[in-house]
Formats: sequence, structure tokens, C-alpha cells
Amino acid sequence: MSYPNTYYKQTIADTKVRPALSGAVECDTVIIGGGLAGLTTALQLTRAGQTVVVLEAESVGFGASGRNGGFVSPGFATGSDNIARMAGTEAARQIHRLSIEGVEFVRETIEALKIEGARPQTGITSVLRYDDGEGLKAHADEMRRVYGYELDYLSTDEVRSVLKSKRYFHALRDPKAFHMHPLNYLRGLAQEIERLGGRIYEGSAVTGSALDSPEKTVSTSGGCARARNVVFTTGGYTGSLDGRLKRSFLPIATYVMLSEEAPELIRTAILTTDAIGDNRRAGDYYRLVEGGIGDNRRAGDSYRLVEGGKRLLWGGRITTRAASPATLAGELRREMVGTYPQLKDLKTELAWSGLMSYARHLMPQIGEMQAGVWHCTAFGGHGLNTTAVGGKLVAEGILRQSDRYKLFKPFGLVWAGGYAGLAVAQLTYWKLQAQDWWRERAA
Repeated sequence: MSYPNTYYKQTIADTKVRPALSGAVECDTVIIGGGLAGLTTALQLTRAGQTVVVLEAESVGFGASGRNGGFVSPGFATGSDNIARMAGTEAARQIHRLSIEGVEFVRETIEALKIEGARPQTGITSVLRYDDGEGLKAHADEMRRVYGYELDYLSTDEVRSVLKSKRYFHALRDPKAFHMHPLNYLRGLAQEIERLGGRIYEGSAVTGSALDSPEKTVSTSGGCARARNVVFTTGGYTGSLDGRLKRSFLPIATYVMLSEEAPELIRTAILTTDAIGDNRRAGDYYRLVEGGIGDNRRAGDSYRLVEGGKRLLWGGRITTRAASPATLAGELRREMVGTYPQLKDLKTELAWSGLMSYARHLMPQIGEMQAGVWHCTAFGGHGLNTTAVGGKLVAEGILRQSDRYKLFKPFGLVWAGGYAGLAVAQLTYWKLQAQDWWRERAA
């Protein structure tokens, strides 16, 4: 199946097409969903010697896993205070350490598998759009004291020396975080899973399942897979596949645009290779990307990518109903130009969207629904680190290596509110935007 037209599709390093499931297959574990969570789980299980089948409705990384901003940094969609309120202070600290572990897992996997197409770039900077340097310093001190995690404080002058915008004040730079090409990373995971004997079937949407007996069956239009364990990792694209999962999260669309190739113009605004995210609860994120559309060069059976950082990838905005990416790109452009007036002539070349899954409590949903039936979903826009650790925890649970997945028990499959929940989510987003606007206006 073909990918949606994104920057990542245009710069893909592996173009392998995988077959659809045909006939009956047997394995230890069948994983439904070929995104970040599913492939990480499959990788860990195949490394441990299990036989694994991955069923993907479209192509590996077709959903939000292969379309996102590419930021890999610790943390979740909700803050540490909320996590502590729901799980307790010590559990909240353990959970945050897991998110740090997820970042390291992705980095180590790229290095171990030599996924050159992922092209990790060190450094993510979080900027404030109002004046509160003391608050940022206090947060950096807490991270150092509690987790031994170093964040670099940047003054307003230091921020504006590399980000030429009057909207920005102070910042924290995370030198351990990084940004990357997520789709190439996923394709690299898929190659390793197959090298280890795992089987990945694309164009194989699951149409039914029988999960109550020790041997479980998952069916597609072309065949079925039988296994002792089933893992659901379908995220925002779950649909009606499983009623418990469908009721427990909201599919939320987010939007990304890619600029034309204009390195000299972009350098009048941005003089850093760090990925940038602002502090707003409804904020923007952006980064320079290397190469661009049409920059693939054939090298044997793979593609080598031209270096350069010639384009700007800018993301933000969420909607509870899918909107035209081109329409939302207009809003993203207005935000970009409002931040950097010098980029008013920078043209948008491409825009796309993807569906994320958000639980009502804004935390990942990781665990065992019933004997041998697992779920790993609802990463709320923070999936590149939390899907990695979520996949690890599910694999550890299946292999009986640990019960660390139980740390997420307080964040269960609670009802997300259906259509009413979507309406509340949209109203909440607008409220957050208004609060951000008032806070910045007072700065």
C-alpha cells in the first residue's frame, strides 16, 4: 500500500513492499499494527527467540508513527504533577525514568542496527513565549536533583542569538534528546525483525478475532494468524477493531507542513540544528530537515540521502475532526510568519496530517486486557520515546521477564467520552489557546 504524500515518504531509505497475509499461519505472538509500538514489541520478542507475526492494514509506519515531527525526548502528554496525583509520587518518578529509557532505547537501536536513514540529530530546545527564567531554572534543578538529568538553561539573549524572534524569551536545551527521520527508523526495525525470522504482512487489515481461548485467532480477508498472545498497537487507526480500545481513546488529528528549499532565507530566522518546541499547551514544533523532495540518490538497493538542512518542517494545531491539510497549513504558516516575519516569503511545498490517540487521562495505555491479550496505545503525541518503552514493557510481560508494565495500571482503558469527548477535547484545545494568548499578552 502506498504512503500518504509526506516529506518522509519522499525521502524513504527502504522501498520494500511486503505481501498480504494469505492462508493460515501460526506463531507465538501476533501483533496488530505496524507502527512504532508494534514494531518495537516485535523486535524485542524476536530478539528473545519468539516467532512473531505483524499484521499491518496499510504499510509499515503508514499512520502517525511515520508522519510525525521526529522529536525523541522524555516526557508524556500530561505533566508530572498529574501523573503523581493518579499514580503516586514514587510511581510517577519511575514512569518518568521509563520515558528517559525510551529515548536511550531508540538511540541505541539506531546505532546497533546502523539505521543510517534515521539520521538522528542531537538537541531539542524548549522555548518560553513569556518571561519566566526563574521557573525554567527551578525545573532544570529538579530534573538534575531527582533524575540526574541535565538540561541547559538559555537566557533570552542566548535564545535570540539563534532563534531570531521577539516572541521567545528563555529556553531549556536537552542535549540528550534528538530528532530523526521516523519512517526510516521504522523501516530499519522492520528489516531487523525479518532478519530475525519475524513475519510482517502489509495490506492485511484485521477483520475479526477470537481471543477467549488459550489459542487465539486473528483474521484478515486473506487468511488468519493463530497465537498464544495478541498485541493491539493500532493507535489512532484502531476504528471498530476492538470495542474496549475504541471507547478508551480519542482520535486527534495533527498537522505538519514542509517549506520549499530555501536555506539562505531560513538562516535569517533559525541558526541552530536543534529541534524547537514552544512551551504552550497548544504549541508549535519545528526543525530543519536534511535534503528534501526529490533528493534521493540510488545506491545499490537502498537510497542515500543528500545532506543539507535546506527546508523547514513545521508542525502544530490539532483538530478532533480531520480537516484539509492544505487549509491547516494556512494556519501553520500564519503562526510561522507571526513568529518569524522574515519568513513571510518562504513558500509551503507540502502539508499532511496524521491521527494520534489520546486517552482521557492523557497517558499511554499499556497492559494486559485479558489473559494473553495486550494493548500498547494512546501515546498522545509523545510516541517516539514512549512507544519504545511501551513495546519493551509489553514484550517483557509476554516473556515473563518483568511486570514493569503494571506501572501503567492507574492509566487504564477508561471511557474517553465518545462524540461528547471529542467535543470537550476541541473546546479544551481552544481554551488552552486562549490561556496561552493571555499569558503571552501579559508578558
